[in-house]
Amino acid sequence: MVRRNRLSPWRQRQGVILLTLLTLTPIVGGCVQEPPPELLQALVALDRQLVAVQGAEFAPDEYARFVEQWVAAQQRLLTEEDVISWPWETNQLVDDLRKVHQTGLRAVSAAQHRREAAQRTTKARLADLEQRHRTFTKIVEDLGSRVLLGESPMETALLVKQARTFFTDGQFTRSKQAIQRAHRLLNSQTAVLTNSLGRYAEADHLSTWHKMVRHTVEWSRHNNAVGIVVSKADRRLTLYRNGRPVLSYPVRLGFNGLADKRYQGDGATPEGQYRVVRNRDRGHTKFYRAFLLDYPNEEDRRRFRSARRAQAIPVGSLIGGEIEIHGGDDQLLSQTLGCIMLDNWQIDRLFESVDVGTPVTIVGATESSNPVALALAALEAATDAGESQAAGGQPGSGELHQPASAATDSM
Repeated sequence: MVRRNRLSPWRQRQGVILLTLLTLTPIVGGCVQEPPPELLQALVALDRQLVAVQGAEFAPDEYARFVEQWVAAQQRLLTEEDVISWPWETNQLVDDLRKVHQTGLRAVSAAQHRREAAQRTTKARLADLEQRHRTFTKIVEDLGSRVLLGESPMETALLVKQARTFFTDGQFTRSKQAIQRAHRLLNSQTAVLTNSLGRYAEADHLSTWHKMVRHTVEWSRHNNAVGIVVSKADRRLTLYRNGRPVLSYPVRLGFNGLADKRYQGDGATPEGQYRVVRNRDRGHTKFYRAFLLDYPNEEDRRRFRSARRAQAIPVGSLIGGEIEIHGGDDQLLSQTLGCIMLDNWQIDRLFESVDVGTPVTIVGATESSNPVALALAALEAATDAGESQAAGGQPGSGELHQPASAATDSM
């Protein structure tokens, strides 16, 4: 084998190199053995195909071997393009290029297989996330507790949309990363709700509320009078006469109504044992008709002072007042005050029975299987699945079981 002058070292990447290689013409007729053009074209196509199937991401080792061999082969093509070989000599470079081609085929096959698997897994995880997010959002809306979560719901919704967009664009790794972040954020929001509303499932609180309700009912029976019980979890007002329920209406609470009222403007509805101190007819209230309660009572003041000393409420906060059971009209004010609102015809019915001095007991819940406790249990059950998703575990059903609806509108 006789070598003529060598070219300078390899300087440029595939574009210029391959254009040169595919258009080479023999310098010494019949003595310069060039690689078949179709082999070079197949290698170029493989390189492009590996980019299309994201070989660097889904088959990094195989892709790296191909690139290493392909680059080395291109360097040899440049330096050996003027090598004169006798016809009976084996062209080792062509043999090596065929090996590079086989390496590329294996890399493409591995990348395609793993990419398809990633697509299936990501699709299932995305479906789980979207279902969980829809149900979570519905539960939070039903609880009326979005205010507790701040900006987190918006951030979660954005992550869910990003995960879907990445998946549509074939960016499955980025989609999975967004899915994991969204699950973690949903888990943290569940923790916030559990911390804020967990008392609805705690035996001590439920026992205290049960005693308060029983005291009001027994007072009604003993005094042959009427008493009112409001369950915030059920969002229901029940009127007792002589110890027996005679009317029951659904109610609306403030924007943070499930929380126990701590200061003016927090939107929470107070919990405790109160009395009607004034019946306000039309023209004497900002609402249709209303029953003014004696909030704050002494227990409310004691808790307010304790919270202020512990710096558990904003500096300068006032305890508030003007808590009413009322009809419609100024709903925005009602949301801010944390009042209890009914339809006007329902207030009219109550006006027929409720006088000044009527006891009104407002509790979080009357039963352990109340809607808030059931909702928290469903959210906590989904947290385990969410943590598995965040850790890259197997996708599941992604469903949350919502609590049963409240009782009928009347008794």
